Amino acid sequence: MQVTKRKKKILSACYGVRVKGTRSFFCSFTSQTRNSGKGTHAHESGPVFCPLWSPLMASHNDTVVVLFGATAGANGVKLGSDERELILLVWQIVDLQNKKVGELHRCLVKPDSLELAEQCKEDTALNLEDISKAEPLDDVLQQFHQSVSSELKDLGRSSFTLCTDGPLLIRQVFHPEASNKNLVLPDCFYSFVDLRKEIHKCCPDSGSAQDHTLSSMAEYLNIPTENTETSAGVWEVKTMATIVLRLLSEPHNHKFTDFETVKYNFETGACRKSEAVDSETVIRARGLPWQSSDQDIARFFKGLNIAKGGVALCLNAQGRRNGEALVRFVSPEHRDLALGRHKHHMGSRYIEVYKATGEEFLKIAGGTSNEVAQFLSKENQVIIRMRGLPFTATAEEVLSFLGPDCPVTDDKEGLLFVKYPDGRPTGDAFVLFACEEYAQNAIKKHREILGKRYIELFRSTAAEVQQVLNRYMSTPLISTLPPPMLPVIPQPFITTGPARDCVRLRGLPYTATIEDILEFMAEFTVDIKPHGVHMVLNQQWQSPVPCQGRPSGDAFIQMKSAERSFLVAQKCHKKMMKDRYVEVFQCSGEEMSFVLMGGTLNRSGLSPPPCKLPCLSPPGYAFQTAAAVIPEAALYQPQALLASPRTPQPPAPTAPPAITYYSTQAHAHAHAQAQAQAQAQLYMNMSMNMNMNYTAYYPSPPVSPTTMGYFAGPHGSMVAAQASPSAMLPQPGALVRMQGLPYNTGVKEILSFFQGYQLHPDSVLVLYNFSGQCSGEALVTFPNVDTAKQAVAERSERTLAGRYINLLVV
Repeated sequence: MQVTKRKKKILSACYGVRVKGTRSFFCSFTSQTRNSGKGTHAHESGPVFCPLWSPLMASHNDTVVVLFGATAGANGVKLGSDERELILLVWQIVDLQNKKVGELHRCLVKPDSLELAEQCKEDTALNLEDISKAEPLDDVLQQFHQSVSSELKDLGRSSFTLCTDGPLLIRQVFHPEASNKNLVLPDCFYSFVDLRKEIHKCCPDSGSAQDHTLSSMAEYLNIPTENTETSAGVWEVKTMATIVLRLLSEPHNHKFTDFETVKYNFETGACRKSEAVDSETVIRARGLPWQSSDQDIARFFKGLNIAKGGVALCLNAQGRRNGEALVRFVSPEHRDLALGRHKHHMGSRYIEVYKATGEEFLKIAGGTSNEVAQFLSKENQVIIRMRGLPFTATAEEVLSFLGPDCPVTDDKEGLLFVKYPDGRPTGDAFVLFACEEYAQNAIKKHREILGKRYIELFRSTAAEVQQVLNRYMSTPLISTLPPPMLPVIPQPFITTGPARDCVRLRGLPYTATIEDILEFMAEFTVDIKPHGVHMVLNQQWQSPVPCQGRPSGDAFIQMKSAERSFLVAQKCHKKMMKDRYVEVFQCSGEEMSFVLMGGTLNRSGLSPPPCKLPCLSPPGYAFQTAAAVIPEAALYQPQALLASPRTPQPPAPTAPPAITYYSTQAHAHAHAQAQAQAQAQLYMNMSMNMNMNYTAYYPSPPVSPTTMGYFAGPHGSMVAAQASPSAMLPQPGALVRMQGLPYNTGVKEILSFFQGYQLHPDSVLVLYNFSGQCSGEALVTFPNVDTAKQAVAERSERTLAGRYINLLVV
């Protein structure tokens, strides 16, 4: 950011700072900037420039400056609600000791955008010609300084306090606009007198401060309210000055001692789950850029006081930021003002602001770990998150990686490694730095190599530390499947004959997923039978609750023929998957079923299971011959997209199962041909190698079964499905696959991408992988093949959020 000659002059006159070069004033400022579209914003942690607005340091009560402002948009009770710029400033000094007023000053301000709302023109009687000849805001601030300092000098004073009609002008106009324009406001704008609150304190029977208006306050004090002034803002300032003098006189004899304050910086800190949080002070911000930090969010709410540690960035199921944050303010008044910034902009993105609860905030930001509390007890530290560390990385290796340019606070004590409950590392760590400069030096090492892995570094918050630790410490040793309250493996899908149409994979990586297996199978994927992938888990069922089954490294795959299974065994044997080679053997369905029932298969032959079981279901679960399909409404429940661990409860004798499997093709209204429907139903079955076994289904989209989604339907949805099965039959249509989508893409963005085709939201299905993460793909149903081909021809290779989208007709 360059300092022009005009800005040098302003800095010299206003702040008592002499600027010789183009970078000297911003030496600590520019090292903390981030380009976010609407100008460059400076992080407020670490060294922050504070202007030397000397000698006008506002803290005393012998002089007030009555201040009025108007914007190019909404004014009055909606002042600042539309982000419009300031265009008018009127002020007048009031001598509280001698009870006299000074000269009234009125100054127009030239906004960056020369546009006036019709309501503004009506309220202020200003036009574009008037404001186009005015000075910009920084020059007007200089005039304000010169005017006030001259009058204070004549009065023999050295300080003053601003006085406004309510908090909107200071909190919702000056601070947000100065933040967007990178202007450093003088200290006097961080402390002010709210005239409405002062008259309420002096005269409690006058009504609540929120209900007051300038006219109502004047009427209460018997001050004439007729506006005879021809210039906007003059009557308002004169009336406020008269109210101040009336409050100073008999019988009120009011003293102006309590001032409203604006925090200079956001204070970081930890929050414990036992802490009481008022729900009237919490909001939810949505639509944040994923790289936003707590300082960026505090800057968005500049002018409003956020509680210490009151910004909690929300994470998704994979521990990544999801574009939402919960913000806790110091009072309900500030929360209400924050709601007024709904759809204001952070850079080029608008941010939605909604009410939230204290319980939601504590769920995200609260923590109970003493280790985390001790780590976060060091205040005013900059937190950096490291992701992708080798599991064997030590504290010494991390410190060496960061190097001498970014020393960690208290050496090893400033490192916090995130671990699973059994002590295994997750690859994440948090690091404390004493100042912004050290943190910026660390971030410069983003994607540098440690060991054989590149490391991601980005700014973090105390709330994120709590959230990540809470999540990992409550994570089971391996992700669990939902309770088996559904038919396990329908008998038609279990091969029990002697035909050697199956293959066994041995030596799989323990982290292998269905996608890894399908990629490993390559061109043979199309030969897999429906419900044909079975991964074996190797822990026993502990009644009445199952243990968390660990992968055994084995899997069975049912192929369409013995010839295809033979080819798979020949071509894929000892082929690499990740860093391990996998053995592939041809076997029969009888051998596969024996192992899935709890027996073992080795070179010596078959070993029977510990006991014979009538089916693969755990005790207490009735076997069903068919499963209903979840109605579409059930798919959009918030909890339906990710499977979460829970204790299985046997259903009532007459109750239908609460969780079932869903055919992706049916939801997408694809073709009704039986062959295509069979191809769509590729599921992964996970079976316990133990006394009792259970399986859950993960549907894959048609043709290319590389993406899965798990869907859990509530009880009501199952009843509806059974009541009207015909409603869930596949509908005629043509299916288009979208590839390369940004991972935060939703139905709304996809409908916008296909604008003009009049698609219904139900025709869009965003696909998720085994871990519940968005796969970057989606299925869209068009009414017919011609329309689908037209959409592919017109929209293929177009961009969505900066990414090229590939389209193909399925």
